[in-house]
Amino acid sequence: MASILVVDDEKSIRFALREILEDEHYKVEEANDGVDALKKLSSTSFDAVLCDIKMPKMDGITLLEKAIAEGVDTPFIMISAHGTIDTAVDATKKGAFDFIEKPPDLNRVLLAVRNAVERENLVQETKVLKRKIAKSNSIIGESTAIQKVFDTIEKVAPSEARVLITGPNGSGKELIAKSLHSNSTRSKKPLVEVNCAAIPGELIESELFGHEKGAFTSAIKQRVGKFEQAHEGTLFLDEIGDMSLSAQAKVLRALQEGIITRVGGDKEIKVNVRVFAATNKNLKEEIANNKFREDLYHRLSVIIIDVPSLNDRVDDIPILVGHFLNLIANEYGAPAKTIEENAIKLLQNHNWTGNIRELRNVIERLIILGGRVISKADVEQFGHIG
Repeated sequence: MASILVVDDEKSIRFALREILEDEHYKVEEANDGVDALKKLSSTSFDAVLCDIKMPKMDGITLLEKAIAEGVDTPFIMISAHGTIDTAVDATKKGAFDFIEKPPDLNRVLLAVRNAVERENLVQETKVLKRKIAKSNSIIGESTAIQKVFDTIEKVAPSEARVLITGPNGSGKELIAKSLHSNSTRSKKPLVEVNCAAIPGELIESELFGHEKGAFTSAIKQRVGKFEQAHEGTLFLDEIGDMSLSAQAKVLRALQEGIITRVGGDKEIKVNVRVFAATNKNLKEEIANNKFREDLYHRLSVIIIDVPSLNDRVDDIPILVGHFLNLIANEYGAPAKTIEENAIKLLQNHNWTGNIRELRNVIERLIILGGRVISKADVEQFGHIG
């Protein structure tokens, strides 16, 4: 049940609003001035506030400003008998969700409250989702090997340097790129990801640089490429070792000159993009085999971050297991399970060819198939790591 705070110095107005809101099954609390309302907002969470503007002690605009200053993000619907366009504009500029004139039309009030509550629910859901994403995207570990990576991220992220992230499949290269971006000066701009291995060679240039209408048979309209989408932000080229040589040449030009040209076009487009690249291949061997351009390698590898395999950081396995037990249980909406110490030791002795990704899959299987307390026998039976 959504809760509404009604703030008005007129008792009759508070009564009328309470009555109509309770008829619609809202929970209602009252405050007869801004001072009383601010105390309630500091101690209680509301889904919306219906607030008069003209009140003794503290007017509604001042209450709105103080509430925002204290971190209260509940939507305010302002009500005033002295309503003018200027008052409404002033209220919304200061952060009000909506504005209603007195005497309030009850249907208008209900519509405004319904919209405010829906907005608040959406805001809260977004916050929860962001926390889940941040948690699932966090780099976990305390080993010496991963601490070196953390130290490099801290030093490199605020710069404009390009970064080449190397390491085996499933070791967390994408998380390193996301961490670099989120700690950079471009964090408020987009991070655009391209998996070069997942895009056919004949389409990679269109994906990266876009194309003009009619550039090829299926080009029925103009398309903006990833470089343009990442303008003023960051472009993450995952599995860059699988990129065609022709696309590599165009990427090199974009990095050298900050200019791209869409496929089928001749207009030069300026782009301001920081590039991170990742690969599980040995690019120096690829260069020797004429599969990767040496000049592009040197452009990309201003900083190289080598992500350790899970086998090189087995001391982190207990921490990672605990993290995945909680994370996956939350995803399933189930209580988190615990795991016996000898079961963890068995996991530490495994050869993790699939690295962090493989460990996560194993923990997910154990959560589904294992007992309430995951045992060594569960790992042996359901872990498929023998």
